[in-house]
Amino acid sequence: MGGDYGPAVTVAAAVSFVNREPDAEFLLVGHEAIIQAELKKNHALNHPRVSIVNATEVVEMDDPIEVALRRKKDSSMRVAVTLVKDGRAQACVSAGNTGALMAVSRYVLKTMHGVDRPAICSILPNQKNLPTYMLDLGANVDCEPLHLHQFAIMGSALVAALEGKARPSIGLLNVGVEDIKGNDVVKKTAELLRIDHEKGVLNFYGNVEGNDIFKGTTDIVVCDGFVGNVTLKAAEGMGRFVKSTLTEAFKSSPLNMLGAFIARGALKSISRTMNPSNYNGGSLLGLRGLVFKSHGGADKYSFEWAIQRAFDAAKNDVLSRISTSMSLLMPAADSVSPGVGESTQIIETITQKTA
Repeated sequence: MGGDYGPAVTVAAAVSFVNREPDAEFLLVGHEAIIQAELKKNHALNHPRVSIVNATEVVEMDDPIEVALRRKKDSSMRVAVTLVKDGRAQACVSAGNTGALMAVSRYVLKTMHGVDRPAICSILPNQKNLPTYMLDLGANVDCEPLHLHQFAIMGSALVAALEGKARPSIGLLNVGVEDIKGNDVVKKTAELLRIDHEKGVLNFYGNVEGNDIFKGTTDIVVCDGFVGNVTLKAAEGMGRFVKSTLTEAFKSSPLNMLGAFIARGALKSISRTMNPSNYNGGSLLGLRGLVFKSHGGADKYSFEWAIQRAFDAAKNDVLSRISTSMSLLMPAADSVSPGVGESTQIIETITQKTA
């Protein structure tokens, strides 16, 4: 029920995905009558692999975290995450309120061993035609070195599981590659990562700059959620700007239109590479369950990509592989997972830390 467009997008994307993926099943969570109407529009009202789970409340995009966590206990978001906890679903995908989704997911699913704060991790394209994994992309605005260190470990475990790389390279996003540059948090994080590198625990490349993200200098780029979210939105805006500029230029004259026709194959390739919709879907990394966050403004095509990422993660058993890696990489850390009566702490923490 979340996102800027709600079931008009999410249901249509789910139907499209289930029709092309025979191994997928969907539990569509929300107001039953509204979902039924959307399924009817998409000719899938009686689809054998699509079910409806009724939820009487909706977390609005501007709802405070406290409302989502304490008052709307029968929201579509809360019910969907609970389905993951109970094992009825292998992953949850939502385009709803980011802060609320993080708070609800953390409260219901708890965090993995060694993780203090979950982080949003997604991919960006690079010139090597490989993905650059980046985290955090908006869950934690203010971070300590401990948190960035944990993000690096989680990112390394994720890339190892999804890409089959035993030692993926890690870059720490900074204002320069020199060790003397950056604020105290970045400098202290670099020290922690160098220690792990010397031990052979992590493959720390060193500091990287913003242009290294798209060069593909490292497999993983680590930063706090404030920097990560700004970078992500800027990259998406640039991608759309380049696409619209090229479109207008090629339509400006008959000769340019002819050039576009001749170069149509190359232009389609460029469009696929730079289209932000192809990279939609960030994992809330560090939870004891798979939760994926789609952009709130996602259209059907974009939301379907978020579903694809969640499906791939579930199919490849990413959760257990990351959990095993975290236990090995952080054997001495004991993360205190929130339980009953601790929602106040979650609200206070995430209200301060979530973009």
